[in-house]
This record gives sequence, C-alpha cells and structure tokens, in this order.
Amino acid sequence: MTTSPHRFHRHPAAPWAELRDSAPSPHCFRLHMHAEYSIGIVDAGCTVFHHAHGPQPIEAGGVVLLEPGAWHACNPEPGAPWAYRMLFVDADWLHARLGVTAMRFAQRALADANIARLVDSLCRPVNGPTAARRLALGLERLMARCAEPAAAPLHANSAELQAALRRLHAEPDAGITVQSLAQECGMSATRFIRRFKAATGMTPGSYRLNLRLNGARRLLASGTALSEAAHAMGFADQAHMQRAFKAHHALTPGNYAGMPR
Repeated sequence: MTTSPHRFHRHPAAPWAELRDSAPSPHCFRLHMHAEYSIGIVDAGCTVFHHAHGPQPIEAGGVVLLEPGAWHACNPEPGAPWAYRMLFVDADWLHARLGVTAMRFAQRALADANIARLVDSLCRPVNGPTAARRLALGLERLMARCAEPAAAPLHANSAELQAALRRLHAEPDAGITVQSLAQECGMSATRFIRRFKAATGMTPGSYRLNLRLNGARRLLASGTALSEAAHAMGFADQAHMQRAFKAHHALTPGNYAGMPR
C-alpha cells in the first residue's frame, strides 16, 4: 500500500488549527478555496501560485497567505516534486482573538526571510497547551505584520450577489439551481454566472462544490463516517465525494479521515 505524502495534524489544545504537511510530490490541485485563513510555506521545489492577482512562481522559502474564500491553486511543473506546509486557522476564532470582523492580507505571496521564519515556526505540529499558546501569539504577530482589519469577509461587498451567497453558504447540501439563484438576484442566468465568477473567481457550481468539500472535511475531522459525511453535504454518494475530494485535496477522504490527530 502506497504511503500518502500528505499528513494532517490537529491537537485538542488548538481545535481552531489544522496543519497540512506535504512531503515532496508532483501532485497538482484544482482551483479551490478554504473556509479558514491559510498560511503556508514552500519547503522544497517550486510551484506556480494561481490566484486573483495573477500567477506567481513560489520557490522554497516562499510564503502564501490567504483569507477565507480566496480562490487559488498551487501546481508545480508537470512531474516536478515540491513540498510545503499549510496551516489552516478557524476564521471565527481568529476574528474573536483579534477583535475584528475580518482581515485582509496586504500580499498573498511573499519572499521575505523574516516572514518566512515566522511562518516556519507557525507551521509545526501542536503537542500541548504551551505550543498552542505559542501558536496563538505567533499568529497575532503575523497578522499584525501582514494583514489589516476589514469591514467584511471576502466577497461580502458584492451587494448584488448577497442573496445567492447567503443561500449557498446556508444550504451547500441543497440542490439549488443556477436559475433560482439568478432569480433571487434579479438577473438572467447568463449574467448571474458572469457576475458571480467575476466576484468570486469561480462559477456558482464550483463555489458550491468547494463549500461541500470544506463541510465534508470538517465532518471527517470530527469523526463522522464517510457515507454520513457524503450524505450530509449533498453528494450523490460516497464515490462522488471521493472523486471530488481527491481532485481538490490530492488524497482520498478515507486517507484524510484515517490520519491520526
């Protein structure tokens, strides 16, 4: 049985954080987004970071910073291995900790040695309460240096799309049609899809799939069975969830659920 190059770490002392540690591999990712703040560092190789500000090459030591809902994909040259670590931080916890409604990173890709050292220290497994406190303080330092408070979360300023976004976030498991979302926003389906993609970087269908996958990941991390997670998030069946999960996360939901935490 092939060992996955990807490892996820969680600890009860820091339930608001999850670390992904990916050893060298040529895995590529589809365009996706996370519900959490994502703080990453490339450990080896080189990748191309695709995001709203354009494609950027990131070499070893480079840092990636993403707000919840920021679409992106990091992919190496075909067949070229790369390694990275990514820390996912619960948005509600971080906002409460900092006393803000939302945060925006000034830059999403950095090649700064001082920031890289800080991110390297954050992207390490938590092994107890002391490490959790150290991580929380380190996150405060990072956000103070690299981000500013924002009036609203990403995409919340897209007033004409708010009805659709609220419904998608409230019911990611529902079989909502593009036509019904467009009608709620007072647009034709064609115009709605165009405006939605311009605002979020994704089509409504891709956006909903990402919401479902993020929800499935949370359920699996909490110990929910694969079949139950698939049903709860509106997938046709477990196989449907598995295909989508692997395409977006480069490992199967079973691999993810079975990792020690």
